[in-house]
Amino acid sequence: MDFDVSYSLENEQQFWDELDEIVGAHCETQSFVDNALKTYLMFTSSFTDEYLNTEYDWAKCAFKLLESSLFLKNKHHVRRRMIGRLRKETSNTKLRLITNVLLYDGRQHQKTFELMQEEGLFSRLMEMVAQKREEDRILWSSVLDLLYEMSRIQRLRREDLDSIGDGFISYLFQLVEEDPDDPNDPYHYPVIRMLLVLNEQYMVSAHAPPRDGAPEDSNAPTNKVIKILCFYGSTYKTFGENIILCLNRESETCLQLLILKLLYLLFTTSATYEYFYTNDLRVLVDVMIRNLLDLPEESESLRHTYLRVLYPLLEHTQLRHIHYKRDEILNLLECLSGVRSNHFQPVDQTTARLVSRCANVEWIKAPPGETIHPENPAHRLLGMSLGRQAQSSMSVLEVASQSEKPGVYTPSRNRGIGGDSSGVEIAGEA
Repeated sequence: MDFDVSYSLENEQQFWDELDEIVGAHCETQSFVDNALKTYLMFTSSFTDEYLNTEYDWAKCAFKLLESSLFLKNKHHVRRRMIGRLRKETSNTKLRLITNVLLYDGRQHQKTFELMQEEGLFSRLMEMVAQKREEDRILWSSVLDLLYEMSRIQRLRREDLDSIGDGFISYLFQLVEEDPDDPNDPYHYPVIRMLLVLNEQYMVSAHAPPRDGAPEDSNAPTNKVIKILCFYGSTYKTFGENIILCLNRESETCLQLLILKLLYLLFTTSATYEYFYTNDLRVLVDVMIRNLLDLPEESESLRHTYLRVLYPLLEHTQLRHIHYKRDEILNLLECLSGVRSNHFQPVDQTTARLVSRCANVEWIKAPPGETIHPENPAHRLLGMSLGRQAQSSMSVLEVASQSEKPGVYTPSRNRGIGGDSSGVEIAGEA
């Protein structure tokens, strides 16, 4: 089938029927497959204004191909062709379709994203994110999603991280500061996710062991996300507000971990100790108290990550001056240590150590004459004492290494797994 044929359509149903015929073509050779894919792209892009006006329409076009015999019988070849077209295509309408096909295929088959990285498409996608927003919002949105999905399921190559310039990171931060175009996305969620996953990539690159057969690199790439916030954090305050609001609402474990990893670096980097507004820190304390009390026993690693973030939050930020909710924090630590509650099973040694570290923050410690609990859980379980400045050198490694597959939701004592917690809102105190 070739696009030299002239199409005259009278209505939308004829468009979808013709598209079904194109992707349902019987192709005996790769040459026929290539011709059918060319026709698929040309036909679709030719009727963009008439029948393809929403992101849903473009997704429907993508699934027409992904569910067709043309794709199912020639998966590897079609993926290769789409990746090749993504690299060199200049038509925005065709790029809309190509990015949607790769995005939805990759979400079902991770190998697609891995193949894209092998073919060196990270820089191409980053370039499109930086350039396409004003030209074509539908295309830009799908490219941003594709770059995020590709980056969160695998460790990026060093050359990919080196290709990220300060200007690109600043551009993403600037987008978060803008008034949202979409009332259903008041937080610029897709842009924030991209910044969070890039921060994780920098952490992994700095602390993960070398890849198989690769020499150890003593010069880790500079974390551009933290660098920009160190130098220009006062310009990008909305980002800080929004990641705390996202943590308040987020129930998907991998997104919680991405947020916690960034918070950990912000609270352990002296230049960003006071990046957040004080009222945002109050909200964050409330969220962390709620989430830590809500986690069931089996969520041990996530609990440890929250506690590793809680310590520098209490020790280094403005909270050390305002002593916000000291009694509630003490109650939380006592519950987690098992001293005052039968709600938890016997505490594990790592939890005991992390709880003790938080409890030894100067403004959290009980003043002379005040008895908060009969003994430090670290003394009881480990025979140890942690001083005010004591912080495990392994904490950053542990935080960086935590991960979870997309689509896994954090268990809760107060809702079923995967339940919606968005109805539980925490507001900061003035």
